[in-house]
Amino acid sequence: MENKTMMQYFEWYLPGNGLFWDRCIAQAEKIKENGINMIWLPPAYKGATGINSVGYDVYDTYDLGEFDQRGSVPTKYGTREQYLKAVKKFQDIGIEVYADVVLNHMTGADEVEEVYAVENNPENREEEIGEKTKRTVWTKFTFPGRNGKYSDFTWDHTNFNGTDWDEAGKQYGIFLFDGKAWNNETDDEFANFDYLMGTDLDMENPETVKAVTDWGKWYLDTVNPNGFRIDAVKHIRFEFYRDWLKELRDHSGKDFFAVGEYWSSEIDKLTHYLDVVENSMSLFDVPLHFSFQDAATSNGQYDMRKLLENTLLSERPENAVTFVDNHDTQPGQSLFSFIPSWFKPIAYSIILLRNEGIPCVFYGDYYGIPNDNIPAVPSLKKLVYLRKKYAYGEQEDYFDDDSVVGFVRKGDDEHENSGLAVLMTNAECGSKVMNMGEKFAGQKFYNAMDLTYQPVTVEDDGTAEFYVDGGSVSVWVNEEVYRDICLNIE
Repeated sequence: MENKTMMQYFEWYLPGNGLFWDRCIAQAEKIKENGINMIWLPPAYKGATGINSVGYDVYDTYDLGEFDQRGSVPTKYGTREQYLKAVKKFQDIGIEVYADVVLNHMTGADEVEEVYAVENNPENREEEIGEKTKRTVWTKFTFPGRNGKYSDFTWDHTNFNGTDWDEAGKQYGIFLFDGKAWNNETDDEFANFDYLMGTDLDMENPETVKAVTDWGKWYLDTVNPNGFRIDAVKHIRFEFYRDWLKELRDHSGKDFFAVGEYWSSEIDKLTHYLDVVENSMSLFDVPLHFSFQDAATSNGQYDMRKLLENTLLSERPENAVTFVDNHDTQPGQSLFSFIPSWFKPIAYSIILLRNEGIPCVFYGDYYGIPNDNIPAVPSLKKLVYLRKKYAYGEQEDYFDDDSVVGFVRKGDDEHENSGLAVLMTNAECGSKVMNMGEKFAGQKFYNAMDLTYQPVTVEDDGTAEFYVDGGSVSVWVNEEVYRDICLNIE
């Protein structure tokens, strides 16, 4: 069986010209050939800023680029017809499609309402500031452009528990509506991190839960995605997605894959969430992302033996979706923590060539980010290709030095010429004797990351001394793989 490799197929600053779904169709064959077999597509529904919306300022989840709402018919990425064609194209060639689900908040309401609310301390959402007063809030969503097609449900303040803007007073704040409470089990940052942005959905309200569940069933029936990437799970009552996914899986008759974004570097929070949702989804390995950042910004002082400690990759590999960067961590975004360019090949060798977890490659790393003059990560396509064809077999770790660490994959019978050795360092150059297995005895191994490197020969006992330059990664493969790389990868 071929390794699973996901790609987040967008970055924040894509052109807002409505042509992105067509680009997906045009690039599908190329990325499939390289080794991508899972695609996470951006939110496909209408945001509050219309064609300028990346998709997280959710306005109408039923509008996939079909109705004249929020200033445009298409979304930033194109029309409903283009979207459905892109999904089908990916699936027809064997790439699974994962839709981005954002159910925490809505923005861009059509009308205001007057409600009583009390302001909360933004640093401690359990602490009230001042008295309960009347506020004018944007909470009535009627979707006049859609006019009841697909669903006649409209939203008002009873479906939400708070917002951040008082229109009458022209005041920002965190306003909890009278008679409402923040959901009990959410992340405990700021005492209670239920509220994130916009108008916050009240997941204790049965009408709200039914509305988003009905939409989920409609989306499955209409788009037929292979599963979901779920946004901001730490801001919603933890048990909600356990129940929501169960109902949608029962509806579709498929035990589809889902991965959630719980943004925290604390492994205990992630494992607790997985326990509460009964492992009904995987999570992005945020602690591993921050391990990469620590290693890359320590001026060579980070102990590389600890790189995988307290990560999902080590603690819950069956629930780990690993990544290096994403649309939120790229420059200019809210969770900016972009991994320095010199370290990215090291980080990608970890997530792509090991046997644990499902790696997720970032569009901005694969193609570059023109908005910030950031080029594509060197050798990334090569690493994706190596994962597809050669990163198989027993894994043996050599995390036994504070700077030079590595691992080997010993290959298997199912994948011809599979097996490779990976050596990396965040400091000075070095070498390490690692065991590839006796079946490779006498074979020459070449550094696929630097084709000018001199080969090494595997000894009779299966060992060889592999080398790595300072602040880099080397990936050693046999001569047949070396030839394949030279012929097929740019």
